[in-house]
Amino acid sequence: MINIQRLSILTQFELIRIFKTKNGLIALATFCAVWFVLLYYMISSATEIIFSDGFKMVATTLFGALGLSALLEWPVAEFSIYWLVAVYSFPLFTLFAASDQTCSDKARGTLRFITLRATRSEILLGRFLGQFIIIAILIFLTLVACVVLATMREAALFIPSIKQAAVLFLELIIIITPFIALMSFLNSLLSSAKMSIVMSILFYTVGALLIGYIQLQFNSGEFLNYIFPGTQISRVVSLQNLDFMHYLIPLVQSVILLFAADKLLKRASL
Repeated sequence: MINIQRLSILTQFELIRIFKTKNGLIALATFCAVWFVLLYYMISSATEIIFSDGFKMVATTLFGALGLSALLEWPVAEFSIYWLVAVYSFPLFTLFAASDQTCSDKARGTLRFITLRATRSEILLGRFLGQFIIIAILIFLTLVACVVLATMREAALFIPSIKQAAVLFLELIIIITPFIALMSFLNSLLSSAKMSIVMSILFYTVGALLIGYIQLQFNSGEFLNYIFPGTQISRVVSLQNLDFMHYLIPLVQSVILLFAADKLLKRASL
């Protein structure tokens, strides 16, 4: 059985590691600096361009071909650009941010010490939840910054911005969850955060090529695409005509990856 108190302590440790340590604060400052540049120089500047008639004509044609024309109708233009940046950048960021859940503890031998006070399942789930909360906080901060940016441009956009931010927060949380679970799985196999990142890259490149070859040879196997977290992103990026499956797919992927990670971690030599 999972002990809630021990699980809470393990989760809190992840938060302390990012918000109260030197390395964590440096990483946090880097994240903030990158998003400041994106918000101030890209999203804010692009918003001014969006309002031009010439851009609207080109964008309507281009976005219509990509199925993204609905983004031009959003009441807050800043979020249209924010969404296109965030929906692809946060999954990539998550792979790097969640790459060291148990690897460093394995390498130092401290994971063996932690298992004297908590089960391996609690360690796995505690680290997963810790990373989930951290990335959720970072997503929330970027959305708050985008709300401020839109409100500074026009005060009447405050309420629409809050409503749009709430929707995007939920969507981004759903999208990034299986990516954290994927790194939990790779951490159960490997003892190096760098190797976890390398393996995740190989998983998406070599794995995609292999599955593409299988589908080409047998003219079937579309279901194999669901092996990859984020496979539904291209279909939900327009946020139009969404059904229950776009919520179910990443949640099922997360459960399967965490279940496999739990089995591997229980059998691993620490």
